Amino acid sequence: MSFFSKVKQALGIGTISVKINVPGQLNASDGILKGSLLLTAKSDQKVKKMEVKLEEEQTTGRGDNKKVNTYTIGSWNDNSMFEMKTGETKTVEFEFPVQVYKSSTDQLAEKSGMLGGLGKMAKFADNARSEFKVNAEVDVEGAKLDPSDSCNINIIK
Repeated sequence: MSFFSKVKQALGIGTISVKINVPGQLNASDGILKGSLLLTAKSDQKVKKMEVKLEEEQTTGRGDNKKVNTYTIGSWNDNSMFEMKTGETKTVEFEFPVQVYKSSTDQLAEKSGMLGGLGKMAKFADNARSEFKVNAEVDVEGAKLDPSDSCNINIIK
C-alpha cells in the first residue's frame, strides 16, 4: 500500500460509503425502528463493527438561557466482522426498540381542559422542542475517521 493510500485509509477517504434508509416518520407507540444500511466499498476493506443510534435533541429556553440536551433513545450494534471488495455493495437490515420519553410539560399539554392549556402555555413559554436523528457509523479497520451517515426522522408522540 502506497503512502498516499495509507493516508487516505487513515482519514477514511475512499474506504466505504454508508447510506442509511429509515422511514421518514415513526409513531412512538410502535416502539420499534426498522431500517437498513447500504454499504458500498470504494476499495478492499474490513468492517469491524456497525452501529445505529436514534437520538433525541431537546432544546429549551431562548437566547442566553437556551439549553440543548441529547439523549440516545434506541440503538443497534453488529460486531460481526466481514470483508468487502472494491465496488461491492451490501445491504444490512436492522431493527431496535425505541423508548420515547415525554417531559412533564408534554404530559400536561396532553390533558384536556385547563390543565392541557396550562401545559401548552408552559411549552410555548419554555420554547421546548425535540428533534430526532438517526446516526449510523461503520468501524473500518485502519481508519481513524469512520464512515457515517445521519438523517432526521419525525416521531409522533
